[in-house]
Amino acid sequence: MRSAVNKTLKFSSITDLMHRLRLPPPLHPLITLIDYSHVKIDLSDAGSWFLLDFYKITFKNNFRGSVKYGPGSYDFKEGGMAFLAPNQLVEMTADVNDYQGYALYFHPDLLINHTLAQGIHRYGFFSYGVAEALFLSDKEKQTVKALLQAIGVELENNIDQFSEDVLVSQLELLLNHSNRFYNRQFLTRKTLYHHLIGRMNTWLNEHFDYANTLISGLPSPQDIATHLNVSQRYLSDMLKALTGKTTQQHIHVALIEKAKTLLSHTTLTTAEIAYQLGFEHPQSFNKLFKSKTRQSPLEFRQALK
Repeated sequence: MRSAVNKTLKFSSITDLMHRLRLPPPLHPLITLIDYSHVKIDLSDAGSWFLLDFYKITFKNNFRGSVKYGPGSYDFKEGGMAFLAPNQLVEMTADVNDYQGYALYFHPDLLINHTLAQGIHRYGFFSYGVAEALFLSDKEKQTVKALLQAIGVELENNIDQFSEDVLVSQLELLLNHSNRFYNRQFLTRKTLYHHLIGRMNTWLNEHFDYANTLISGLPSPQDIATHLNVSQRYLSDMLKALTGKTTQQHIHVALIEKAKTLLSHTTLTTAEIAYQLGFEHPQSFNKLFKSKTRQSPLEFRQALK
């Protein structure tokens, strides 16, 4: 048995990964689907971290188990999906019960001659954190399972000049459905997310206090995500679905409201207000304020009189 504890193993090809796991070689070098009900996993590398140069999509239907990504793990409970982008770490666990459902691997090179290569960034869930996996309804599980099985059937066919086009089309359909299901998740779990939005707004209001902004400067979307313990892309997508605004736009809303208060109730100059809000250059503050209010800070203050 290989000694695997605490090792990080890097794989640049799906073929190398399948060989390491002692699984059959992929039917297509750039994409493979593992149906865990049909294979036996070699756990010799349990405890190792895998660094993959390709994408991974995990789907669990009805089983209780966990998948470890990065520093944490996700409990699938009654089923769901998790997404892994290239150059992220995934741990191989020792629990045989974790290896149920499906795992789909595909290499970025599969997309080179297709528009999906430029559009893959639209699927923000590949950048989500471990606790931000996709929960699925029974109907959604059926849809995902059917899409994965269709990919499996295509892979079983002899490769011809149409194979890549068909596989990429099927993959894009799976990703589009995943986007739809994530949007549904945001909308159906509003209570939880509204609490998160409330915490974000409280933090922003506190951040724009004089002492905080002078020391730390303008807050960034990553600052907020770190405070809320979520990934930056997940936070932005969630806010966009529920409020129509990205994280950066919420920062601007809070900033402009604070600026209006300072312009209305203090005698600070525009430059002093800009520095207090965290801007290095007053011109940047003036430009942002006018783009959001259609007035310069000075025009806003004069209009109050």
